[in-house]
Amino acid sequence: MKQVYVNEQVCIGCHLCEVYCRLKHSRSKDLVKAHKRESPRPISRVRVDECGTVSLSVRCLHCEDAPCTRACLTGALTRDPQTRLVTVDEERCIACGTCSLVCPLGVPKLDLAQRKMVKCDLCQDEKIPACVANCPNEALVYADAPEKNSGVSGQALSRAS
Repeated sequence: MKQVYVNEQVCIGCHLCEVYCRLKHSRSKDLVKAHKRESPRPISRVRVDECGTVSLSVRCLHCEDAPCTRACLTGALTRDPQTRLVTVDEERCIACGTCSLVCPLGVPKLDLAQRKMVKCDLCQDEKIPACVANCPNEALVYADAPEKNSGVSGQALSRAS
């Protein structure tokens, strides 16, 4: 399964990954309308964390042993057996937030307007996720997950690109 890897050494904290994620999940697919006129406003499934000069984009890692799927009270969060993605069944989600509490990165977000949790879906209908395609510094890389115990880190993958 492909993942998005971050090279925090070249991330400039521009937040464009958030902007384009919001645009991707908007109804209008128009940059200005999505950010200024849509109601409710679309929610980004990624966030940029910053600490001094270090910044990095954070999103769902679709963990192999995803604690969010075990903690979900209604079973709305499940792993797709074919794609290996952890997905949210919006019909079953009651927006309790338990998934966000147990996620080591606090990734699932509450969409107050829709009363459901949202998280990264790796833009499955696109060849490359919107955040990666629009990262101006190529700090985000979409690549196959390294083999376990291979010693390859996400940062190393980013440098290789």
